[in-house]
Amino acid sequence: MTRLDAAALTSAGWRGGPVHLGADGRIAAVEGEPITEAEARQGPCLLPGFVDLHVHGGGGADTMEGGDAVATLARTHARHGTTALLATTMTAPRDEIEAALHAMAPHMARRPAGGARVLGVHLEGPYINRERLGAQPDFATTATIEDVRALHALAPIRLVTIAPELPGHLALIVALRREGFVVQLGHSAARYEDGVAALAAGASGFTHLFNAMTGLHHRAPGLAGAALAHAERAELIPDLLHVHEGAIRVALRCIPGLFCVTDATAAAGMPDGAYRLGRHTVHKCLGGVRLADGTLAGSALTMDTALANLLSLGLTLQDAARRTSTLAAQHLGLADRGLLAPGAWADLVQVDGASGALQRVWVEGEPIER
Repeated sequence: MTRLDAAALTSAGWRGGPVHLGADGRIAAVEGEPITEAEARQGPCLLPGFVDLHVHGGGGADTMEGGDAVATLARTHARHGTTALLATTMTAPRDEIEAALHAMAPHMARRPAGGARVLGVHLEGPYINRERLGAQPDFATTATIEDVRALHALAPIRLVTIAPELPGHLALIVALRREGFVVQLGHSAARYEDGVAALAAGASGFTHLFNAMTGLHHRAPGLAGAALAHAERAELIPDLLHVHEGAIRVALRCIPGLFCVTDATAAAGMPDGAYRLGRHTVHKCLGGVRLADGTLAGSALTMDTALANLLSLGLTLQDAARRTSTLAAQHLGLADRGLLAPGAWADLVQVDGASGALQRVWVEGEPIER
């Protein structure tokens, strides 16, 4: 049994530690008396490992290229504190999506050594609106439940992004929820009313809130307005490029379960230069990733930086940890990740309590070499 001596953010609040890791990769016990946030800030802290539900790439590898790309990105993001993630697709012709899923599947069945647990697939497209592609290639189409089932047979799909205003998609949301898929709304030209109807049909989140969707106007609230008025959960990219600090503050006040994702591309963890994002070539420069025309195309964000950015906005370490881990795990219905409690997976990060700087990482009890 491994003993870790640091303040620990458990499901019930801060404890003085220590945390004991069992030989099975799970947490055996959490000891210590309750302490305050201020006390936790005075030394090393153990937080739940980061959970990222939107990852296209990292370490120079892109999910759509097949081969060992998913293993490479899982190792890259683990070094930055992500302990569990969803490998995310790009909009592409059907045969390219199928090939990518086929290549991903082995890395979901068995965790890559030294890497994050790949929980499954986030299917971001092709069931989106071509009016709001963002950086997605123009292979958007409508979907049926049979389409999703066929892809799910190749690799486990956990989350599907759809544009709710497209023909048949409200009924599709009902069918997807009935079969256990999590549905998010995004890459959409939906009206406010379309978003409200989609939430009533069973959609439970929004993909990269504010980006690639109709924005908020006081006479046309759009999909962003539906999220702010009604959503319990939504994902947001806190790289301070995709969303202005003021809009992040609005979302934090409106959406209780707002959680962070990276939308990371192959450029994450890499120097400036050209990288692949599906069929696109993207360019990393000055901390951002863009198409040749300047359009933001995913990010170079890692979750340790996401935590630091939230702290820079004034969030407590406890709240920032919830939004980089716990809430995303709850969004997928995971009861044994995103928290430090006996029986949960030993997915942990140690950070400096004063600055939030990442110090150490464990995935399912395995120390990750940084």
